[in-house]
Amino acid sequence: MTVDKSAALPPGSVIGIMGGGQLGRMIAMAAYQLGYRCAIFCESDKDPAAQVCDTVVATPYNDPDALARFADLVDVVTFEFENIPADAADWLTRHALVRPSAKILEVSQDRIVEKSFLNDHGIGTAPWVEISDADTLTAAAARIDEGAVFKTARFGYDGKGQAMVRSPQDLSAAWEETGRVRAVLEGFVDFACEVSVIVARGPDGAMECFDVVENRHANHILDITIAPAEISPETSESALATACAVAEALDLTGLLAIEMFVTRDGGILINEIAPRPHNSGHWTIDACVTSQFEQMVRAVCGLPLGSPARHSNAIMRNLIGDSANRWHEWLEAPQTKLHLYGKAEARPGRKMGHMTRLYDRGPWKPGAVDTALKGWV
Repeated sequence: MTVDKSAALPPGSVIGIMGGGQLGRMIAMAAYQLGYRCAIFCESDKDPAAQVCDTVVATPYNDPDALARFADLVDVVTFEFENIPADAADWLTRHALVRPSAKILEVSQDRIVEKSFLNDHGIGTAPWVEISDADTLTAAAARIDEGAVFKTARFGYDGKGQAMVRSPQDLSAAWEETGRVRAVLEGFVDFACEVSVIVARGPDGAMECFDVVENRHANHILDITIAPAEISPETSESALATACAVAEALDLTGLLAIEMFVTRDGGILINEIAPRPHNSGHWTIDACVTSQFEQMVRAVCGLPLGSPARHSNAIMRNLIGDSANRWHEWLEAPQTKLHLYGKAEARPGRKMGHMTRLYDRGPWKPGAVDTALKGWV
């Protein structure tokens, strides 16, 4: 299919989404509101995104015949998660319009590549070293002081493939447990809080950022997002500028989420990036003029970007495992917006949905966030 890459895709065009999870589901729902149709490429026709789309190609991601059928069906291809096999992304790039690019996926899929890319562009990260063999393991072990974090280079999320290490013995055990795969050892960062920024960039280079938000985790999984983050205006501007710099360096067309540490002195260090919608941006569905999902659709289809302005303060909570079964209880608060993902089985650690509570816009009053959260236990 030949597409003019400089032109906006008209309503009725088909967006191909690689991945069938809840992010794909919400991308598709936003796309249909703008008059687009969606085709999902996923591994099961029971996936959340498959439940809401016209066309579903349910097969392994590296099936060449299925990729060919998919490319023929769609006008643009995008991704709901970054761990699509590189061969599949490269094949699609040769046969379809792909946004964001396979190059950006390559950067975000591998922590070593990602951190090297950021540092090469003058963007700060936590101190780190590569572990790829016995010699680099020994060198990394010598750098452990009071503690560090071991992370596999690939396929780590929600705490998977990660371990706290406080001794060379801990490091060796973590490396053995993960099968001696390529990894990084990150030094501890004395941070005040963790924040994230979501930036959209169109094919014309126009960019829009959502407000900086604070993220709080439980068991290595995002638990709470607070919008806006309670940080200084100067730190917020620095985080936004850093996000735009990364998007420019990647030559992004699409959406990019950047997780960051705010240091005690107000500095910004990037933890990781994801070229897709992000869990910490779910609050934008209910609290912004344009949600992160609509903004992604606008960007990949070449439409003018929407306003990311926040019309309400918001607190988003993930519903993990059995907590989604309390849906009726969550809805008793009239300012709560509930989003369930259509997953049939609740399992420990599985994201079943999220809820967002809306509040008056403006600076948070002292103690307001903690007071609000007390009623959520």
